[in-house]
Amino acid sequence: MSCWETLADYGLRSLGYGERLLPRSDFTLCQQVVLIGSGMIWNIYFGVLALLSGFFLATAAAVGKASTNPVLQRLSNGFIFVFRGSPLFIQFFFAYFLFVALKGVSPVFDAFSAAWLGALIVLFLNTAAYSGEIFYGALQSVPKGDMEAADAYGLAGWARFRRITWPTMLRLAWPAYTNEAIFLFHATTLVYFSGFPALQQRGDALYYASYFADKTFNPFVPYPILAIYFILVTLGILALFGLVNRRLNRHLPQEQRARMKFRPNLLR
Repeated sequence: MSCWETLADYGLRSLGYGERLLPRSDFTLCQQVVLIGSGMIWNIYFGVLALLSGFFLATAAAVGKASTNPVLQRLSNGFIFVFRGSPLFIQFFFAYFLFVALKGVSPVFDAFSAAWLGALIVLFLNTAAYSGEIFYGALQSVPKGDMEAADAYGLAGWARFRRITWPTMLRLAWPAYTNEAIFLFHATTLVYFSGFPALQQRGDALYYASYFADKTFNPFVPYPILAIYFILVTLGILALFGLVNRRLNRHLPQEQRARMKFRPNLLR
């Protein structure tokens, strides 16, 4: 079987298209690259949707934590504390068994016990909590001069937040938020270890990498392939977020622009 045939048979296997049976013997490098790459579709799915949806909840949590309303402040503080204070791995297991219990109550919750939705919700809440704390710190660092200038121009309420506070907050938080985005994509590999099952062997990249490592008794081929895929994703995130960072800082002199630095989180 040529590499092109392997790509046609297994390129979208993680989505349920193509050859259903996994290779059993005589594993080729092409098969490992294609199948692990196929699994990366799920990692990108989890990362992109959790990041996009978590961004808005993180903004709301940051604003709520900085609010003078004690109810909003306590709710935001509690949400951020719970999801930052507990390991993501435990959150996956707790959510899975919670969704399974709710599944017995109503068939509406059937989809929540599947990884495509249940694991996505956990990642969404987790990244929203971490990003919310980042945004809160940036919100507290907004220069008072900016607020005084907004008052001088007669901006107040939503107009001041939309045109002054929010853009400044994003500019200050963006380098740290970029690191959170990178870590979120790396954290998608934990879905493989969570209680959410991979139906019909439609797993993520780590699922296929572990499959080949178990079958060949050689982890030094599939796992480096997996690492290369995540390095490529990381480079893509840095490039995309770098463009946004330049856009946010376009009004500043070159020497005052915040530079993007990758600082990996060793502990979650």
